[in-house]
Amino acid sequence: MTDSEETAWIQWFCKQRGNEFFCEIDEDYIHDKFNLNFLDSNVSNYRRALEVILDLDNEPESDAPAEAEVEQSAEKLYGLIHARFILTNRGIELMLEKYQKGAFGTCPRVFCQRQPVLPIGLSDTPGEDMVRIYCPKCNDIYVPKAARHSTIDGAYFGTGFPHMLFMVNPEVRPKRAKQKFVPRLYGFKIHQLAYRSPGDFAAYLKEQAHEESN
Repeated sequence: MTDSEETAWIQWFCKQRGNEFFCEIDEDYIHDKFNLNFLDSNVSNYRRALEVILDLDNEPESDAPAEAEVEQSAEKLYGLIHARFILTNRGIELMLEKYQKGAFGTCPRVFCQRQPVLPIGLSDTPGEDMVRIYCPKCNDIYVPKAARHSTIDGAYFGTGFPHMLFMVNPEVRPKRAKQKFVPRLYGFKIHQLAYRSPGDFAAYLKEQAHEESN
């Protein structure tokens, strides 16, 4: 038997290379139909996909879709359920544990000093954008460092997850970074006017002179 056959599908899926951002959803949560409301309209082969996720062995149907097609539907359905699950107390607990272990990576900004980050989506609608990482120290978002994470749909994490996590656990939110990069040349700060073209600078001086004369 292969590892995927010996291991529950949820565990197998979360251990696949590239799926490190996902946590293992409790099966009890998936069995509660209330938690899956309206997802059937967003996923093709919904019933079969749900059976795959829950490792339910049903009799194969003559007109059953191809295995690869069902597997794709199962992965999408799991992602959509995941976006809901990580907003629950249990989901936040599991994701917080991964966050504290640095499972999502660190902020690439130098002044954030390798602050752990969290996954976030720019849209709650599947297919619109890929997952990004959110740094709570500089309050900005970045592209994940590993290329294998660049194909994960951002909707599987949602736009509000990091903020919910810190609202529930305010004590783990880091202090905002105060240090900022200041451009310098020969040790001197560069004034913003230095980036203007000569024509713009002359116009600026003319405008200043006009204001002073009035």
